[in-house]
Amino acid sequence: MASTSKGGVKSISYAKYGYMFIAPFFIFYFIFSLMPLIQVFVMAFTKTAETGKSILVTEQVFNGLKNFDIVLFGGDGNFGHMAIHNKFVEAFKNTVVLWIGNFIPQILLSLLLAVWFTDSKIKIRGKGVFKVIVYMPNIITAASVAALFGAMFSSADTCAANQVLGKIGIGPIDFLSVESSFFGIGNAVKLVWFMQCWMWFGNTTLMLMSGIMGISESLFEAADIDGANSRQVFFKVTLPLLKPMMLYTLITSLIGGLQMYDVPTILGAVGGEPVTVLRTVTFLISYHYNKFNYGYSGAISVTLFIITAILGSVVFFMYRDKDEIRKKKQLKKLKAQAKARAKGLGDFGI
Repeated sequence: MASTSKGGVKSISYAKYGYMFIAPFFIFYFIFSLMPLIQVFVMAFTKTAETGKSILVTEQVFNGLKNFDIVLFGGDGNFGHMAIHNKFVEAFKNTVVLWIGNFIPQILLSLLLAVWFTDSKIKIRGKGVFKVIVYMPNIITAASVAALFGAMFSSADTCAANQVLGKIGIGPIDFLSVESSFFGIGNAVKLVWFMQCWMWFGNTTLMLMSGIMGISESLFEAADIDGANSRQVFFKVTLPLLKPMMLYTLITSLIGGLQMYDVPTILGAVGGEPVTVLRTVTFLISYHYNKFNYGYSGAISVTLFIITAILGSVVFFMYRDKDEIRKKKQLKKLKAQAKARAKGLGDFGI
């Protein structure tokens, strides 16, 4: 807004141009993100009903919390409602197993590579090339990776992997088998573990590298002067100061893991019907939506949102800086005491 000072010189504000530049983002966000999100919450409390005009014409009518009751507890216990509940429980279990199985090796491998790439004592030529190589899988779309691995590894004897194994005298392997072969886990789940880890460890490595490079070099020099070995430097300096970045990585991985859809769905559908152990919660959302059960689809979406928020809050609470919280409490207490003393002195007039 333009204004006139005492000297008659006008000052001009350019804030409106800033708002004009950021306006497209908020417009597209409102149309393509916020409105669909609100619609999902609305659908969660409705059910699909026929209008009577035609069997193909339906409308959404208010259904209260019945969709959540059916999804989470099986509703009134009839066969249809219990089937929906059991499929949700099974899908949520599959999602958690698929996420944990790829996140643990991913974070360990990424942490190892991040420390290796940022260690000034390790003189290895071509570090930049290695950084590019480890990040390359991340730029490939998940659907493309799933289709590629589906062609290489499947239950068919003619897949690329079995053809190679056949030439060296090893019999064909059913890579999409759901039979227990390792701690109750079949080959299909292990293949998704490998794919997800391979796709995302490069991104996680770069995130952890940025966290390590943000640590003051003087701390490492001080540890070196004190005679600390590499293991002590890692556990006493690097890992504690890397906690904020580890927290960010864990929460973002948790959110992405619970929303896992394309890789297990496309890989599981290579043989036709999606493999049961690869049916995730988001697959179930898509399944009900395609069956025009918008209420169940919305209820599962909202439930997944609430579960993600709760788990994210728990992780944040566990990783919070207790020393910083204690310092804030002490500072708040000291301010309260100083205020009380000042108020007490104020009662005596001078």
